[in-house]
Amino acid sequence: MLSAHSFTRQLVDQISLAKAFVVISKECNNLQFAAELSAQIRLSQVLLSRAATRGALLTAEEVEIAIHDMALLLYQAQQFHYDSATMIMKMKGQIQALEERMKSETEKSTKYGQIAAEELPKSLYCLGVSLTMEWFENSNLHRKLSEGKHTLEKLRDNSLYHYCIFSDNILAASVVVNSTAMNSRHPDQIVFHLVTDEVNYTPMKAWFSMSSFRGATVEVQKFEDFSWLNASYVPVLKQLQDSDTQNFYFSGGGDGKTPIKFRNPKYLSMLNHLRFYIPEVFPALQKVVFLDDDVVVQKDLTDLFTINLNGNVMGAVETCMETFHRFHKYLNYSHPLIRAHFDPDACGWAFGMNVIDLREWRKKNVTGIYHYWQERNADHTLWKLGSLPPGLLAFYGLIETLDPKWHVLGLGYTSVDPSAIKNGAVLHYNGNMKPWLKIGMEKYKGLWDKYVDYSHPLLHRCFMH
Repeated sequence: MLSAHSFTRQLVDQISLAKAFVVISKECNNLQFAAELSAQIRLSQVLLSRAATRGALLTAEEVEIAIHDMALLLYQAQQFHYDSATMIMKMKGQIQALEERMKSETEKSTKYGQIAAEELPKSLYCLGVSLTMEWFENSNLHRKLSEGKHTLEKLRDNSLYHYCIFSDNILAASVVVNSTAMNSRHPDQIVFHLVTDEVNYTPMKAWFSMSSFRGATVEVQKFEDFSWLNASYVPVLKQLQDSDTQNFYFSGGGDGKTPIKFRNPKYLSMLNHLRFYIPEVFPALQKVVFLDDDVVVQKDLTDLFTINLNGNVMGAVETCMETFHRFHKYLNYSHPLIRAHFDPDACGWAFGMNVIDLREWRKKNVTGIYHYWQERNADHTLWKLGSLPPGLLAFYGLIETLDPKWHVLGLGYTSVDPSAIKNGAVLHYNGNMKPWLKIGMEKYKGLWDKYVDYSHPLLHRCFMH
């Protein structure tokens, strides 16, 4: 192939050119000539296949007729004025058409993937209903909760290791608690503060009253009980009352150009934005580790609590190994407010596993900063997607970079380096392909499933039938 005199190379070059002429001749409705070219292409391909099978070079005698006949057809194509300029124009048109099709199919794939990710699986619905029934039928669960291994003193004791989770997914929250406790050197010194919503409050209480989690303390609250959480204080709740915001997120309104993932109502979920109110939720605490409900813990996290944050508010793993995760990819730099205050090449970082110094948070009024930017984005002109962009703004200059081993991302949408998974302390299934969904990535489901006891009667009933 490398030799300019190679018969194989001549045949391959002829085939490539002939294939282009086949496309163009079909476009020009010259179907007979397209058929002749296709037949000659097949003859040349047969010759190449035979040579490859026997492992020997093609000889002049073998290819002379094929090369000659193909050359005549290519010359004939030129007489049809299938010249380079025409070919380029035709090919450009085809490429544009293919790109449009690809864009359309990608949008469909994103839309259906989003729908699949948002849909509550029957098994999780079954678990919620079963736990609610169990709570009202089993008085022992009430007694366990009232006796409680978590006293008020433990919930406020800053010498213990406090974790907070905001979730409406019972099984996902259970995996976070279970995996953290299973891999902890001191599970009896762990306190989990779980905040959910009204719908999931009863089944959450039931579930966490049934298991010991190696002696870890689990507190369950619902955000509807927080009296300070109202529209006069919280911009997101105020925006939810606005008809334009409701139309944007819930009615498919807007300019029609905004991708569906940017209009996911979960981005206005109070559980999603509660991370900006951690000092108000836990006024007695000084330091917490925040965990998303789509993570699994596989190392002891105790050392996170002794990391020196150097006066910063939060420790996080940076995500700017690629240009995609810099500020300019999340924020609208055509807006003068963004352009004036933030470096477009500043490094992004990840929510999902963060160690937080609540004393510094209160001192620097991070929630107030968050409110400032959230109110200015009521028209969605500063950013469009989720809770990370306002987080980037609120914590700008207040982040202490953590070792990437603490927080390994991508298990919910891409392939991750196996060594990073092996050494990672917290694995994050960020993306649509959550491990509890059918669309979850099979190769990573086992890392999550190992912390689910499917032999439990309720889980067996809901997940195995």
